[in-house]
Amino acid sequence: MDFRLSYGIDMIKCDLLIRDTSVMDGYAGIMTHMDISIQDGMILGVCPHNGTDYEAADQISGRDMLFMPGLTDCHMHTGQQLLKGQVLDEEPIIWTRVMLPFESTLTPEKMRLSAESAALEMIHGGTTGFVEAGSYFMEEAAAVYRESGLRAALSCSTMDAEGLPAPIAMDAKEAVAMTDRLYADWNGKGNLKVYYALRALNACSDELIRLVGEHGAERRTMIQAHMNEYPGEVEEAYKRWGMAPYEYLERAGILSERFLGAHSLILSAREKELIARYGAAVCHCPFSNCGKAAPETPDLLKQGIVPGFGTDGGAHGGLSLWNEMRIFRSVMQLVFGVPERNSRIMPAEQIFRMMYEGGAAALDEKGRVGRIEAGYRADLIGIDLNVPSMQPCSRMIRTLFECGSEAAVKDMIVNGKILMHSREIRTLDEERIVYELKNRMKQRNS
Repeated sequence: MDFRLSYGIDMIKCDLLIRDTSVMDGYAGIMTHMDISIQDGMILGVCPHNGTDYEAADQISGRDMLFMPGLTDCHMHTGQQLLKGQVLDEEPIIWTRVMLPFESTLTPEKMRLSAESAALEMIHGGTTGFVEAGSYFMEEAAAVYRESGLRAALSCSTMDAEGLPAPIAMDAKEAVAMTDRLYADWNGKGNLKVYYALRALNACSDELIRLVGEHGAERRTMIQAHMNEYPGEVEEAYKRWGMAPYEYLERAGILSERFLGAHSLILSAREKELIARYGAAVCHCPFSNCGKAAPETPDLLKQGIVPGFGTDGGAHGGLSLWNEMRIFRSVMQLVFGVPERNSRIMPAEQIFRMMYEGGAAALDEKGRVGRIEAGYRADLIGIDLNVPSMQPCSRMIRTLFECGSEAAVKDMIVNGKILMHSREIRTLDEERIVYELKNRMKQRNS
């Protein structure tokens, strides 16, 4: 019998205890030999190993591991998951030549398999939360994502432009009604939220933009859109409204702290000022963006705007946020660091800050995710420090940034629930899903 129980010493009860591990402290530090206690989906405490007496329903040994907050993908496309290998090196315009035609062929079954594939990839990669940019048959994806246990914000693909493929053509009221149904059925179920979306301003009528703003405000949920991604898109806004895209959103009453602008590459000084003033969230998708423009992120940070990161979906280089962070640093160093002779234009600590603060803003979870501290949601991942890529390790934060990858992610916990332990996913049937994915490719190639 435990001597503490026999002598009547009170023990703190918790659902899960991670024992004797290293913990990422903020964005720049590491605490060693720590215990992390979790109760009711929240982090109860972080304290020195054996410094507090816990009675835990479940335990994980943290020896030779580092626990850090889970990564957040601020912009991904479930409906493009099955397009891997079909976009790279294709002639422009990929959006109209490849992606829209493919999405118009989606079925409930394809969407289910797409979501299962994406969920597996994200769990293995350390992505605990994500924002889905909007697709079709999202009810099928919602069911999968709820089962997976991931934290997700889901949207429908909302646009009413003329000339869309017949299966996805709709008017403004039909487009908004699609999200209304998704919100009614899935918002608040498990770890799911539902956002309203404008797929892209140049594919949306003024009526649709107005309706999305009204319906999102009524439900007090986030609104997201692809923003300022291409020069032609920005030029069209000036022709259509006589102002830049973010200026139009302000005039339409949509720009607020509950707005997420994906990409946000080509911004005027006025637009940056508006984003900062309204506290809107933005995110960059480095691999995808490299073919379009380099964001002026150093200037955004100076103005208090902290972007998050997105993968832009599996068709744009997969769903690895580790890759996105490293690509982003390389772009920033080349475009801004080299001309300024500044080797620390975007240090690892700053990029982790963007990952966590920008990610929390995109998920509408500011102050609730992105740190391993008491009172935060228990969304965290365990990194195996024994894998070859993590050794030798002289500076943990920098090694984690330079060498962290899917190969090192061993455990995942979301909202206090273990989704993966020792690289075995507990919430989804990985063997069956991979079999179906392989079988689909055999059928496609036959």
